[in-house]
Amino acid sequence: MTTSPLLAPGTGPLLRLLLDGRPRTRAELIELSGLARSTVAGRIDALLASGLVVQSGEASSTGGRPPARFAFNPGARVILAIDVGASHLTVALTDLAGTILDSVTTAQRIDQGPEGILGRAVREARKLLKGHAPLAGTGIGLPGPVEHETGRPNHPPIMPGWDGYDVVGRLEKDLGQPVLVDNDVNLMALGEHTSHYADVDHLLFVKVATGIGAGVISGGRLQRGAQGAAGDLGHVQTPGGHHVVCRCGNTGCLEAIASAAAIAMDLREQGVQVTSSQDIVDQVRAGNAAATRAVRQAGRELGTVLATCVSLLNPSVIVIGGSLAQAGESLLAGVRENIYARSLPLATTTLRVTTSETSDAALKGAAALVLQQLLDRD
Repeated sequence: MTTSPLLAPGTGPLLRLLLDGRPRTRAELIELSGLARSTVAGRIDALLASGLVVQSGEASSTGGRPPARFAFNPGARVILAIDVGASHLTVALTDLAGTILDSVTTAQRIDQGPEGILGRAVREARKLLKGHAPLAGTGIGLPGPVEHETGRPNHPPIMPGWDGYDVVGRLEKDLGQPVLVDNDVNLMALGEHTSHYADVDHLLFVKVATGIGAGVISGGRLQRGAQGAAGDLGHVQTPGGHHVVCRCGNTGCLEAIASAAAIAMDLREQGVQVTSSQDIVDQVRAGNAAATRAVRQAGRELGTVLATCVSLLNPSVIVIGGSLAQAGESLLAGVRENIYARSLPLATTTLRVTTSETSDAALKGAAALVLQQLLDRD
C-alpha cells in the first residue's frame, strides 16, 4: 500500500496556523505568517487542492466582496494508531486531529514476539482502512524503550524477541510510509498534551499500572533522551525499599514497591484477593481499608521520586495516568503529600498534580506523532 505526499513543499507552516480549528482569511494568514501575499495565495491553493484545507464561510466585508475564510480539514486523510501493550493490542483509525473513528482491541501477549503481533496489527489495520480517506501514516507505541531515529526497540525488559527488531520496515512493507514508533508512555504524554494542555510547555505524564514510567514534555516538545530511555521512573531507587528485589535485578526500585503488581502482591499477603490494577481500584472504591492504605502509600513512594523530578525539570503540570490512576484521590493524596513536602516552594507555587483527562491517550498521541512528523519534515 502506498500513499501520496500529504503536504506540498512549504505548506506546513501555513497549515500549522490552522490546526487550532479557527478559520482565517488570507489577510490574517499573511499577517500571522509574515509571508508575501502571492506566497500565501499559492500555498492556500496547494492546501485546497490536497483537501487539507477547505473554504469555511466568509468574513465580514469592509467594502467590496467579503473575504473567504479557510479552515483545517482533519478528514482529508486518516492515521493508523497502534498501541501494543503487555497483554493487549489496539489498532485504531483516527482523523488528522486525533479523533478516533474506529478501533479494535484484542488480547495479545507481548512475549509472543514481533512477527505475530505486527502481523495481527496489519490484518486489523487493513479491515479498518476499507472505505476511508487515504492513509497519512502510522504511529505505534511499544511498552519499552525505543530508539526514536530507527524505531527499533532498545533492550526492552518485558519484550523477548523484540530487541533491535525493524518495526518500521515490517509495517512499511504492508502499510506504506511513514511509520513512527515510540515508547507507549511517551505517546500517552503526547496525547494528553495535545488534547488538554497544548498551552503548557512543561508537563510530566506518569503512567502507573503493572509498571511505572513517565513521558517528559519540556519546552513544548517530547524529550526522549539519548537512547530513548528518558522518563524511566520505575527503576529509580526509593529510600524505603532497599530490601525489595526488582525484576531488573536491582533492589528498591519504585516499580518494585509502588506499581500495581507490587500493591497486588502486598494485598494478597494480607488476605485481599486481587490480581490486577482493576481489582485494586475496585477494592478502593468499595472502601477496603487495606487497599486504600496500600494505594495511598504507593502514592507517597511515587511522590518522593516525583519531588526530585520537580526540582530537576520544574514542570507546570504532573498528570497521573495508567490503570491505577482510576483509584483517584487515594493515589493522588499520597503523591501530593510528598511532592509538596520535599520540593522547594518556588517549584510548586503553580504546580498542578492531577489525573489524566484523556481516554485512549496513547492512540491520540500516536496520531499526533504522525502529524507532527509530517509538519516538521516539511
